[in-house]
Amino acid sequence: MTTAALEPRAGRRCHNALNTLHSAHYFAPDTGRELGALGVTDPRAVNFAVRAAAMGPVGPGPVTAAFYNYRYDLVARHVPAVWAVAAPDQVLAARLRAVDSMLRRLLGEDAVRSPEMAEAAELALRAAEGCSRGARPLYAAHADLPVPEEPHLAYWHAATLLREHRGDGHVTALLAAGLDGLDALVTHTATGKGMTPRWNCATRGWSREEWQAARERLTGRGLLDAAGELTERGAAQRAEVEHETDRLDAAPYAHLGAEGVARLTELGAVFARRALAAGAFPADLLGKD
Repeated sequence: MTTAALEPRAGRRCHNALNTLHSAHYFAPDTGRELGALGVTDPRAVNFAVRAAAMGPVGPGPVTAAFYNYRYDLVARHVPAVWAVAAPDQVLAARLRAVDSMLRRLLGEDAVRSPEMAEAAELALRAAEGCSRGARPLYAAHADLPVPEEPHLAYWHAATLLREHRGDGHVTALLAAGLDGLDALVTHTATGKGMTPRWNCATRGWSREEWQAARERLTGRGLLDAAGELTERGAAQRAEVEHETDRLDAAPYAHLGAEGVARLTELGAVFARRALAAGAFPADLLGKD
């Protein structure tokens, strides 16, 4: 293990590069096709199934708690019913087939089989050795899954571990800041880096009336202005949430060390740019409107 000091936000930058490739499978037609073959056809049921399957045939309570920013009623509409259609182990196998297809399509065969992919997988898995299970339900569930043999799938698996490790810590930071799931979505969208209200409401189950009510509550707390933009106080709170998330997520990147993190970020950014150029995400996904 190395204890080399890291630059501020180095772990965050590395996570962001890797998370781009992980997150693409939620929007990939490959995922819908594989789950559809099992009988899971509703896009929201697909989303819940592929992310929650590592936890086993859980009910709506644990999924809502772990996912944090979804409306309970939406989760309960699909969970646990989805497990009667496709068992978690079937979903996990279908997800891996979808990821294999997606990565080959977005990155190309040369990238999938490249020495750089094998190097990225080795570095990302080494970073994941520094993660911890305590109070991290989504990370802990995925950490119990076997590492795929093929480098591009091992890389995606490691990216998933690092994404869920950071995400679980992020939920802790949001709770400490007094931001519930809907508040977190509204304030993230206000930064310009989150999904649009339309995408948030469609995928998370909130109505536009609930979204507007949350904006009004946050305005009353001094976090948003009348136009729905972050106030100075709101921007400072979001920055503090990200800083606390960085602190809670520091261990895997400290374990990998500064040189390894820099190289993994470099490789991850190359793969992420290629995936984005290939249309990995909907063009209207991000923004304030």
